[in-house]
Amino acid sequence: MTTEQNKASLAGRVILVTGATQGIGREVALHYARHGAAVVLLARSVKRLEAVYDEIVAMGAPEPAAIPLDLLTAGDEQFNNLAYQIKQTFGRLDGIVHCASHFYALSPLSNQSVDEWMNQYRINTVAPFALTRACLPLLTAAPDASVLFVGESHGPKPGPFWGGFGASKAGLHYLTAVAANEWDVYPDLRVNLLIPGPVNAPQRNRTHPGEAKNERAEIADLLPHFLYWMSEASKGQSGQVIELDLRPQRAS
Repeated sequence: MTTEQNKASLAGRVILVTGATQGIGREVALHYARHGAAVVLLARSVKRLEAVYDEIVAMGAPEPAAIPLDLLTAGDEQFNNLAYQIKQTFGRLDGIVHCASHFYALSPLSNQSVDEWMNQYRINTVAPFALTRACLPLLTAAPDASVLFVGESHGPKPGPFWGGFGASKAGLHYLTAVAANEWDVYPDLRVNLLIPGPVNAPQRNRTHPGEAKNERAEIADLLPHFLYWMSEASKGQSGQVIELDLRPQRAS
């Protein structure tokens, strides 16, 4: 893909990004807007949504939509209303990137509560399923649609103290596999799981407070991968787990 093609690789597309006001979600939303997409911004905070909305408008990108929604409490009605709102505003939906994530703290299983597990599953596993299901009629009507779940390295590789968070992220592997299998009847719809690896993002700062920032990748390093899996370049590739490790290579 040439540089000029790359700049417009999402032109005409409508893409929903959850967790769009901070960390990876925010940068992905801005990156998609720079490449021509009309971005549907989804997060809890109205103030933060407005800030990202204004930033996209200021760059001269297609006008986005900002929709406040609490994934922890949303039910079928709220997700269906979201899909209806997207249809009424844009008339189409070409992709979803599930960046929203909920994490409490690293702790032994003996210290973790039922509410912690339920809330992490609610946002990290159940909401991506429910939101995608509500938007499925829009996605299957698109000429080329992509759903991208965002995982975490302790989903496929369990480790001590990751408990409910790791388990909820592991659920995305199952969800991706089942969706890819069921949706193989839709040749223009793909679903994949991307695991960003160690990057300088707010969640990494909480889980690895003693880790030097120069030992991690930057969010900017991830953006070409998010662009690829949401663009036509990845058409036909479904059910894949993409695990990245973009940390700087140290000289031996």
